[in-house]
Amino acid sequence: MAMFSLAIRARAKANPLLTRRALHFRNFCNGRFGLSASESSPPDRPVAGTKFLESFKEEFEIGSRVISLETGKIARFANGAVVLGMEETKVLSTVAAAKGDTVRDFLPLTGLASVWSHWEFSSFKVDYQEKQFAQGLIPNTFMRREGAPKERELLCGRLIDRPIRPLFPAGFYHEIQVMASVLSSDGKQDPDVLAANATSAALMLSDIPWGGPIGVVRIGRICGQFIVNPTMDELSLSDLNLVYACTRDKTLMIDVQAREITEKDLEAGLRLAHPEAVKYLEPQIRLAAKAGKQKKEYKLSMVSEQIFEKVRKLAEAPIDAVFTDPSYGKFERGEALEKITQDVKSALEEECDEQSLKVLPKVVDTVRKKVVRKRIISEGFRLDGRHLDEVRPIYCEAGHLPILHGSALFNRGDTQVLCTVTLGAPQDAQRLDSLVGPPTKRFMLHYSFPPFCIDEIGKRAGLNRREVGHGTLAEKALLAVLPPEDDFPYTVRINSEVMASDGSTSMATVCGGSMALMDAGIPLREHVAGVSVGLVTDVDPESGEITDYRILTDILGLEDHLGDMDFKIAGTRNGVTAIQLDIKPAGIPLDIICESLEPARKGRLQILDHMEQEISVPRNQDDRNSPRLVTLKFSNDAIRRFIGPLGALKRKIEEETGARISVGDGTITVAAKNQAVMEKVQDKVDFIVGREIVVGGIYKGIVMSIKEYGAFVEFNGGQQGLLHISELSHEPVSRVSDVVSVGQQISLMCIGQDVRGNIKLSRKATLPRPESETKSVVEGSAPVTKEKPNIWASPENMSKGEQLESTLEELVPSKMENTESNGSASLMPSVVIRSAAECDEEEKSAGLSKTSKSAPKPKGTLKKGSKQKKIQSSDNMPDLSLSIMLSESLSRMGGNKEFTSQDEGEANLSDQNDKEIGGNTPVTPQKLKLGKKVTAKIYQIRARGLVLDLGGGIRGMYKFEPNGEREFTVGEELLVQCSSFTSKGIPVMSMVDEE
Repeated sequence: MAMFSLAIRARAKANPLLTRRALHFRNFCNGRFGLSASESSPPDRPVAGTKFLESFKEEFEIGSRVISLETGKIARFANGAVVLGMEETKVLSTVAAAKGDTVRDFLPLTGLASVWSHWEFSSFKVDYQEKQFAQGLIPNTFMRREGAPKERELLCGRLIDRPIRPLFPAGFYHEIQVMASVLSSDGKQDPDVLAANATSAALMLSDIPWGGPIGVVRIGRICGQFIVNPTMDELSLSDLNLVYACTRDKTLMIDVQAREITEKDLEAGLRLAHPEAVKYLEPQIRLAAKAGKQKKEYKLSMVSEQIFEKVRKLAEAPIDAVFTDPSYGKFERGEALEKITQDVKSALEEECDEQSLKVLPKVVDTVRKKVVRKRIISEGFRLDGRHLDEVRPIYCEAGHLPILHGSALFNRGDTQVLCTVTLGAPQDAQRLDSLVGPPTKRFMLHYSFPPFCIDEIGKRAGLNRREVGHGTLAEKALLAVLPPEDDFPYTVRINSEVMASDGSTSMATVCGGSMALMDAGIPLREHVAGVSVGLVTDVDPESGEITDYRILTDILGLEDHLGDMDFKIAGTRNGVTAIQLDIKPAGIPLDIICESLEPARKGRLQILDHMEQEISVPRNQDDRNSPRLVTLKFSNDAIRRFIGPLGALKRKIEEETGARISVGDGTITVAAKNQAVMEKVQDKVDFIVGREIVVGGIYKGIVMSIKEYGAFVEFNGGQQGLLHISELSHEPVSRVSDVVSVGQQISLMCIGQDVRGNIKLSRKATLPRPESETKSVVEGSAPVTKEKPNIWASPENMSKGEQLESTLEELVPSKMENTESNGSASLMPSVVIRSAAECDEEEKSAGLSKTSKSAPKPKGTLKKGSKQKKIQSSDNMPDLSLSIMLSESLSRMGGNKEFTSQDEGEANLSDQNDKEIGGNTPVTPQKLKLGKKVTAKIYQIRARGLVLDLGGGIRGMYKFEPNGEREFTVGEELLVQCSSFTSKGIPVMSMVDEE
């Protein structure tokens, strides 16, 4: 062991970096990491192996919240490293520069540039990352680690980059990388603003030349009161989310999401944000004075004045000629400018001027910028001949692709976007894994910038920061006018495909997206439009102050590149909903920014006029191709029955129908592609779970058993009802099995409920009426109106007298004019049915065959050929006997046999009574039609009406009129008229005035 220790000491002398720590040896002494100290160590000497970290910290207060800046303890090898904390949220930002003096011809800010916008390249790379450990969570991924950057991380990286980029010195093209990561998060503060300020402090500590510091602050507004550095809970109540970045006297970046805030209130928020953001500057300066590095002399890529003048003389005149000709289109102008560059290149090659050839593209671009800016400021005209506040010609078309849920085509000048809307179920919402904010997002806007839109080729791979940024801006603008989730529970996705680009494609996406949403039938409060405002300035080269400027409305792509500002503003007629400000110089005075709000408002109103002429209100959703979403409420037991074991039944329905089904606490939400799919799913849900039964409702059922008098059908989640033989078809049916069979699925209508609570069903009510039956309706008869569903009363607490009265009321309906208001009167079956199981038990106990009738035998006798049937003629006859009597009367209708009654209470039928008034033709079922007058005898007197003997063995019903009391006697003759028939075919008679 001693020899091993000597070997280590010898190697350590040769290589001082090789220590016990390098060999992973650790001693634990007094709670410290390092080598153990001997007790005889002098007190004035540092303990061997102990590391003392010198850290520097600054604390200050902004918006009643204490903020700390700390450096020296973490990431000591980085060029600059700062930990910024607010309460329990801490963010680390580090900055590093590439080694050596290698100079690139552009500033490569990796990940932020677009292959289609070469002027956006820079050397400043920003990586922002939120890892789940910051909230004590393990990522819910297969590898249990963070993967590719999420959309929020890309957006936060853009938020950090945009205000920092303009402050690098001109000609600085060395590669710089910023890495910001969240160390801990309490969920109260959004770390994006903290990361931006920490990055500014890290750049101040580094040796990289940079014109900072900057301050970034967030402003909210609740009930008209502005709040500095609001929490996430306060932001959920705020109608403004303003992120503002600035130097001491100039604005660098603005990002706004609002709920139709007026320009006046927005300006007030900007005026408040500037002094609050400036409070971040002094602590950074003090921290840099304590722990900052001396700025390093980096080699700048600058163009000499001689080269610039030489190229300017060759290119300025032809460039001016191109820019003053408004007839040029985008590509024609580009080709002409490229030809000028090639001519200058040929001239320099003849002179063998290698230095000028190296910087030729950069110098030509500078010459173009000077020519354009001079013409705009001095003459007030732009590249395409428009005035400064003039909007390009607009063409818009809603419903461009009719088969989709919603679509719109929007053109402004040469810029064209196609927006489509897709509606989905609530479970289609995007799941977010961010440290702060809501866990899901139900409204998504995806912006795509394909290479063909500018006639180029390119590679499409992964998320592009530019596309994510522009799509999020449009998403913020439209989010303010969407209906609440309770009123419109759909998940909404907008796809914006840029078909042609010549500036302001993100604002064209706002306009096209608003029209597509209305085309999809989404009830937006207002249309939203967007316009991009530019700025051209004339700067004093000595002081750097702006001496003159012009504000441009609806800028072209080239004006964006050659100008100083791209100020995108979107909103409704009532106010602003979203803003994004990007600038190229090192700041713009806030007064100019506020002045730009009014030209943007005027341009926005012009665009809204064109959009409202195309579509001003949401389209009707009656189209069967439009999606449907229904939320059904059931008990948890019913929902468990619907889901099935391990959700197998639910998945099977989704596979068969293509619908999306989500299950909540007591609810089943169904999202279908169209109405046909929705009806198919609802039928399956109704069959498995059931729904509230209403009279007149249509249901799907399966025939479970067949009896002589009808069929028992299972429907609506296992409930059972009777389909009587008379309700099978409009045509007479002799046998039930001729129409339906066991196991057959049929459509049924609920037509009522008997006093025992049994459900009565009808198949013929769902079938079209025969043409002959339709023609037999009496002219002038009252139209049949659909009865409103009533709550069914339970018959359990009804007395026998009430049941008898209710039965007679159903059996003996009123006259024609009262039939519609008592539509349920004809729904009573001719026999009282309990259930199929009870009927089977009664049949077995009575020893009857399956073909015999299950009704008990009556008392009296009625001759029918050689057969005898007993009938009780007493006024106290029970409901069952009365039902059987009327049913037998109905069964004899259709035969031509004579029937003779031998009961004492029954009057003898005479030929005179069988004849019609004014004729000698006996009454037969075929001749008894609506409006026919006959002389009938009172066969029986009931509490609510009469049972009439119409002759020929036919029984009819007459209901007493309200307040029309008179005395009747059995056997009395009455002149009556057939006014209607019940669903069982029993004639309903009305009294005829003999005068």
